[in-house]
Amino acid sequence: MAPAEADDGSSPGEGLVVGSDGRTRCWWPGHHDDYRAYHDDEWGRPVVDDVRLFEKACLEGFQAGLSWLTILRKRDAFRAAFAGFDPAVVARFTGADVERCLGDAGIVRHRGKVESTINNAARCLEVADEFGSLAAYLWSFEPTGPTRGGAGPGGIPASTPESTALSRDLKRRGWSFVGPTTVYALMQAMGMVNDHLEGCAWHPVVAAERAALERPAPVAPPEVRP
Repeated sequence: MAPAEADDGSSPGEGLVVGSDGRTRCWWPGHHDDYRAYHDDEWGRPVVDDVRLFEKACLEGFQAGLSWLTILRKRDAFRAAFAGFDPAVVARFTGADVERCLGDAGIVRHRGKVESTINNAARCLEVADEFGSLAAYLWSFEPTGPTRGGAGPGGIPASTPESTALSRDLKRRGWSFVGPTTVYALMQAMGMVNDHLEGCAWHPVVAAERAALERPAPVAPPEVRP
């Protein structure tokens, strides 16, 4: 998710807007009801389920070069096309499945990204086998300190040393469409960081959920650290 996509005319310097419901939010959902629902109900909420994490990773990859709102509105079609993003199923997709996806007007018909999703499903299974779960692997890259300090509103960065380290390790393991910016968007979406701005009504909600979260532990300590 790239927050800079906002189109509601709010001041990016402040980064906060008050909605018609009287609640203060981050600026980026704009006036779109579905985007606001995503901000309120999903973005930043900690996720430790492997299927949901694989879906988020894949959709962030599909979003590269596009707006997140485009991907969000196609998400149900993506889920139908990719077997609910069950990596065990997607890893078995064949060339016929690639062509089926490329003929599906409901999704982003990009051959490289479709083939990447299938490849990444197989790599996901390898990571889960090594670490016990995809969640345990990803959460082992959780930043230990603040990540703010970028040029965006609230100092939200486009990437961080941790997202760069995770991106590098994913690529080493054969994943694709996992650059540092895409990976940081995944970290934001899965709640590995809390990038709801101070003053957003959902910042303390996410902070509380993160504080209560039991992080999944790898079956063996990862070799790569940021």
